Amino acid sequence: GELPRWLQGILLRNGPGMHTIGDSTYNHWFDGLALMHSFTFKNGEVYYRSKFLRSDTYNCNIEANRIVVSEFGTMAYPDPCKNIFAKAFSYLSHTIPEFTDNCLINIMKIGEDFYATSETNFFRKINPQTLETLEKVDYNKYVAVNVTTSHPHYDSDGNTLNMGTSIVDKGKTKYVLFKIPSSVPEQAKKKSCLKHLEVVCSIPSRSLLHPSYYHSFGITDNYIIFVEQPFRLDILKMATAYMRGVSWASCLAFNKDDKTWFHFIDKKTRKEVSTKFYTDAMVFFHHINAYEEDGHLIFDIIAYKDNSLYDMFYLKNLDFKDFEEKNKLTSFPACKRFVVPLQHDKDAEVGSNLVTHPSTATAVKDRDGNIYCQPEILCEGIELPRINYDYNGKKYKYVFATKVQWSPVPTKIAKFNIQTKEIIHWEEEHCWPSEPVFVPNPDAKEEDDGVVLTCVVRSDPKKLPFLLVLDAKTFTELGRASVDVDMHMDLHGMFIPEQDLKPETE
Repeated sequence: GELPRWLQGILLRNGPGMHTIGDSTYNHWFDGLALMHSFTFKNGEVYYRSKFLRSDTYNCNIEANRIVVSEFGTMAYPDPCKNIFAKAFSYLSHTIPEFTDNCLINIMKIGEDFYATSETNFFRKINPQTLETLEKVDYNKYVAVNVTTSHPHYDSDGNTLNMGTSIVDKGKTKYVLFKIPSSVPEQAKKKSCLKHLEVVCSIPSRSLLHPSYYHSFGITDNYIIFVEQPFRLDILKMATAYMRGVSWASCLAFNKDDKTWFHFIDKKTRKEVSTKFYTDAMVFFHHINAYEEDGHLIFDIIAYKDNSLYDMFYLKNLDFKDFEEKNKLTSFPACKRFVVPLQHDKDAEVGSNLVTHPSTATAVKDRDGNIYCQPEILCEGIELPRINYDYNGKKYKYVFATKVQWSPVPTKIAKFNIQTKEIIHWEEEHCWPSEPVFVPNPDAKEEDDGVVLTCVVRSDPKKLPFLLVLDAKTFTELGRASVDVDMHMDLHGMFIPEQDLKPETE
């Protein structure tokens, strides 16, 4: 095929790439050592490279030739040859865990720099052109958080917004929203943007020892959206997991009888909206987009009825022989739209629906004055959603996503029109595509004027994996670049336009 000449830059991807070290194997697919890979677009040609993130975790494991650093689904234990005193000391030092820096989930931009990220307090600076691993950064030096999201947002000024959980800090557990500026004042040129990190606000956790797990958050022109779901970390269980011989993943629990609470923070006042909004118990990982219209705040997410999705990615369930049998989705992803009437009649009757926006979503006032929200189901069976990020926080039309059928592993790429409910696909036999990334045409006049990029691995060993480039409007194939390597299935990533890259030095 032929690629558009305007497509210049790097598609950078991240995900688990090594699951066995010596005689030891990780339990869960999400635990594997981070492997980054990139596709560089230059004058209609594509160049590929991949490299393991040289984290402290990677170096320790490789040096020991076994897993010595714990991951979320795999607890590492002392070398069995160590004497009893060394063992006892190891157990004690793990009571309050030092988290891994195996940053395998996403890529984040801060100022002019790029970082590999996960959900711990550590992230690693990288060179996006060479994939070289640079310094290790600890959020804790700049803001008191123990875990963070791997899906930050970027505002129109290029500032990075993110959230993290501060666990039992000064007797409180809270969710902290913070902003990292895109540049520093002239007189502080040598300082990192992180030194100018600013806490925007914090939201108290409903439970001191059971904070909610979250993977992303939402943002509009005037509000930050945080969803506190009843899928929670048990802090006491986490602190004793090492001694009890269980993984940290076992310290997550979903309560199907509990509520999911919505928090809306006004960006100007930095205060939370006082009315309490909630919905039924659910588990979700990805926000799609959010915007404001007619006094309503509208946000779209991909949600599940329970937390069974995580269990499907244990390696024992990913054996290809029984893959279809062991990996049938019991909870199907639903694209849910919540319509929240922020400007509603405070004297409205109990039981009345306060949504006046055209939608089947409802928001009903209960006896306590709280508002119970029920969503409109836009579609089912899509995951890893991406949008044209120029429309982030604004009214939009298109979602680009992977399509899942009977299993959590995607078989198609989908373009979903939120307004008309039309969906179009790209698929090919024995092909497993990754999260689609939309890249806008620099001269775009319409939301879907651009290309969609996805990395495709194949289950047919005779056929090479490839990068696929689709016309975002028509979903027709413009071209593909095959790569003669064992390409891994990745998680998330980003496209870095050529102008955002520092000039390469020899």
